Amino acid sequence: MQSALKPNGITITGAGFYVPASLFTNLELAASLDTSDEWITQRTGIRQRYIAEASAETSDLAVLAATHALHRAQLSSEDVDLIVVATSTPDYAFPSTAMLVKQKLGSRAPAFDLSAACSGFVYALSISSDMMKAGAYHNVLVIGADKFSKIVDWQDRNTAVLFGDGAGAVVLQSHPGAFSSFSLLGSEERGADMLISPVTGPITMHGREVFKFGVRILESMLTKVMEELRLSIDDIALIIPHQANIRIIEHAAVKLKIPLDKFFINIEKYGNTSAASIPIALAEAMEQQRIQAGDIVVLAGFGAGLAWGVQVIQIA
Repeated sequence: MQSALKPNGITITGAGFYVPASLFTNLELAASLDTSDEWITQRTGIRQRYIAEASAETSDLAVLAATHALHRAQLSSEDVDLIVVATSTPDYAFPSTAMLVKQKLGSRAPAFDLSAACSGFVYALSISSDMMKAGAYHNVLVIGADKFSKIVDWQDRNTAVLFGDGAGAVVLQSHPGAFSSFSLLGSEERGADMLISPVTGPITMHGREVFKFGVRILESMLTKVMEELRLSIDDIALIIPHQANIRIIEHAAVKLKIPLDKFFINIEKYGNTSAASIPIALAEAMEQQRIQAGDIVVLAGFGAGLAWGVQVIQIA
């Protein structure tokens, strides 16, 4: 590999995800909304999504994903020295969802939330990795979790067809000799009002503008990170983008001349789970053995803000 990656000892040693049991298909959605399975699938790539029970909180989803990730990393909650939860749907204004997750896991670690919507998980990875590079922490649990069903207007065809509930988590550990984690974070000068929700909902979205942003920024950030790190596509095992719309991913693949199978895509099963989207996809890719120990993966998030972020990291 001819790249600018330097050893600094940050790797993903475990990943896990959780989605609720309640499956909600396009056909079921079309029964109460002016839409159809064909319309949704053609425009988004989504065929179904999972919806949490009213009694389930975002922290409950997060704990289940975190438990799987810790198990795969062969760590206990007592081994964790920092917990970061990326979410746009916290249980409360305060305490943070991360504090509730910590308590439910039985951990003594410091914990905090991060709010960057669909880019949240990548932002959380970037911050956590930087703190680990500084030597402050060694075993960090990073979670993306969202329960968008509680803020979606189920009569709004523009948004109701897009979102689902779920959580994904990874364990970051210090490993001397591992490749350097690397991140780029950014945002647009304007556009914060393009995708917005009050604390209690509902979500409103200027769909065409948000779609155009996604198309442009996914191509742009992948180009930037590959140029900056002097990576070729052969150096990357898998690109895991935010699962917002299949057409955004397909456009990036064509423009960058990257085979579509180099991207991990599971939007048809889960819809857009916001901050949970990338870690769910990462954990599923690991389960399917699309990623092996030592592989380099590129994680690319984009969404409300309009914010974006890309993380390059190694799997242990």
